[in-house]
Amino acid sequence: MIDRLPGAGPELATPLYLAPQAGVSESPFRRLCRRFGADVVVSEFVSAEGIRRGDRRTWEYLRFDDAERPIGVQIFGAEPAAMADAARLVEEVYRPDFVDINFGCPAKKVVSRNGGSGCLRDLPLVQSIIRAVAAAIELPTTVKIRSGWSEELRHPVEIALRCQEAGARALTLHARTRTQMYGGRANWDEIAAVVAAVDIPVVGNGDVWTGDDARRMREHTGCAGVMIARGSHGAPWIFAAARAALDGRLLPAEPTVPERFAIMLEHARNAIAFERDEHRAMIELRKHLGWYTKGLPGGKALRQELFAVRSLAQVEAILAQYLERARTRGWTDAAAEVDPLESTTDEPVEAAVGAA
Repeated sequence: MIDRLPGAGPELATPLYLAPQAGVSESPFRRLCRRFGADVVVSEFVSAEGIRRGDRRTWEYLRFDDAERPIGVQIFGAEPAAMADAARLVEEVYRPDFVDINFGCPAKKVVSRNGGSGCLRDLPLVQSIIRAVAAAIELPTTVKIRSGWSEELRHPVEIALRCQEAGARALTLHARTRTQMYGGRANWDEIAAVVAAVDIPVVGNGDVWTGDDARRMREHTGCAGVMIARGSHGAPWIFAAARAALDGRLLPAEPTVPERFAIMLEHARNAIAFERDEHRAMIELRKHLGWYTKGLPGGKALRQELFAVRSLAQVEAILAQYLERARTRGWTDAAAEVDPLESTTDEPVEAAVGAA
């Protein structure tokens, strides 16, 4: 029985994880989540082939600061030998606290090459990849899976047992299938079933939107850790709320509008320091700025301005102008509340990423 999650200290009964998310879990955001109480963070998922080829942009994804520790690096691919080579390089060059294997990504461009959740259609391949990676490195090898490829191939307990047999030291289950993508509800009963079936620690993932959701997941499933993904978008403070809920303490108040903007600017400065190219950092940050402003009165107009920023000075000016208008209307005196009209809008936040 392995009773402690790789990367998590022994003093925490239920560590909180920031999920690996492409285009989201970059170093600046990871550092912010750590400040708010994430106990362990995981990198964006990185292509094993890109690592082997020495692709410059791929290697950029692997960079992290020691302040982010404990941290895992997540890799994906469908060739056991390539995955082993990539894991070995990650260990030698970056020395994270563990290496995680992605068997959960549902993106078409990944599964079309049999990577991510595409591997779940071939469980012997899943085991071959885990064995190859675990044999290649000294660091703990962990895995992130979904409940299966489809409803017809929904066998989370079998998948988890195979991962354990192949050498995984811990496992995260996002309790949806690949065909569900991010729709429907995560089946927490499946997390509980996996916890009961395996001897390795299990981290629960799926539909943790509030601090209290983290508490309910632990109580419902008995999971050893809780991983937060989309619930962190524009809300890194969810980790503080989750820790309070897990510890049985009063949940902290939601940030006021000025406090939320101060966090946005901290994120922006982190991004510039990490990227070393202010223009590029601001383009990458636009999606985060959109998420931070969801639910604010007049948020749609605010996002239209923020999606065009190219510098920190522009962000500071736009937020200052918004606060000046908001003060005259009483919007800034309490925690940000969702505007009923604003919450019905669904403009594509992600579209801001590629706009130059």
